[in-house]
Amino acid sequence: MKLYFAPMEGITGYVYRNAHNRWFGGIDKYFTPFIVPGKNRNFRSRDLNDVKPEHNRGVSVVPQILTNDSEDFLHTAGILKDYGYEEINLNLGCPSGTVVSKGRGAGFLADPDQLERFFDQIFEKADVKISVKTRIGVEDRAEWERLLEIYSRFPLEELIIHPRVRKDFYKNQPDPEAFRKAEERAPFPVCYNGDLFTVEKVTDFSECFPGADRVMLGRGLVADPGLARTVKGEAMLDNRTLAGFHHEILEGYRELLSGDRNVLFKMKELWTYMIHLFPDNESYGKKIRKAQSLPEYNAWVEKLLTERDIILHTGGYKSLHSETQHKTGRPGHGE
Repeated sequence: MKLYFAPMEGITGYVYRNAHNRWFGGIDKYFTPFIVPGKNRNFRSRDLNDVKPEHNRGVSVVPQILTNDSEDFLHTAGILKDYGYEEINLNLGCPSGTVVSKGRGAGFLADPDQLERFFDQIFEKADVKISVKTRIGVEDRAEWERLLEIYSRFPLEELIIHPRVRKDFYKNQPDPEAFRKAEERAPFPVCYNGDLFTVEKVTDFSECFPGADRVMLGRGLVADPGLARTVKGEAMLDNRTLAGFHHEILEGYRELLSGDRNVLFKMKELWTYMIHLFPDNESYGKKIRKAQSLPEYNAWVEKLLTERDIILHTGGYKSLHSETQHKTGRPGHGE
């Protein structure tokens, strides 16, 4: 089975991707956090850094674009093609209010006629492979019928389906029948994304959909960075490997960012997910979140890794969404 790493804004940039690929691997495609074409269609410096070929050597990366303007898409895709990228992913899944209010991400799904015209325009002119990551509607799961009909008209490289509607955000249960419908009807490969937090969840999915050959992992893979490797039958995550992985990310951010405060913000956000690996984690998590300097932060991370052993959750990270959204102010922004 092919395993993809979902784009998660603020987390899965090139520093994280490179460290993850070196320490764990097991990922067939890493998708970048979305690129929004800026004024005059220029890249923001952060987005440019994230897709530069020299920052992604040896890593299979697919850039993702967030737009509802076909010319913006084509211009940005052309730049990415010049960088050597052969596939571009279109984000039609982000449920964020600021994104949806502009008719982008999952908000674009509210106007299927305009979406169809957009596809007509980009597929007529684009000379790269185009994949799509989508939700199944905005308000009602019945919207999926029309959307799937539109997608099936075009030569998508693949369709990645998060089977929730926009108003669900990351609550309620994904709709497996929506995925089954796409698997039966779509003339291109389909990939499942949503709540696959553990090896057991991936196994259950495979048993329900024996013909499915690819899944996208997101929050569960950030919480357990060794998940893909374990799914493929390799060694499970241990404290020593996590420590090395953590150190590489920390040093990468220290080189990239200015000042302890910015580095700490990035690392603390990562720990809102990884802290779930450890039993009795609340006191350690609280100390890590409250650390005001890198020495203080490092001391508490070392204490956690020394005093607590990783225990992988077989039943799923039941509180993963609610806790991370509460502590970071936003959910996965990509899964």
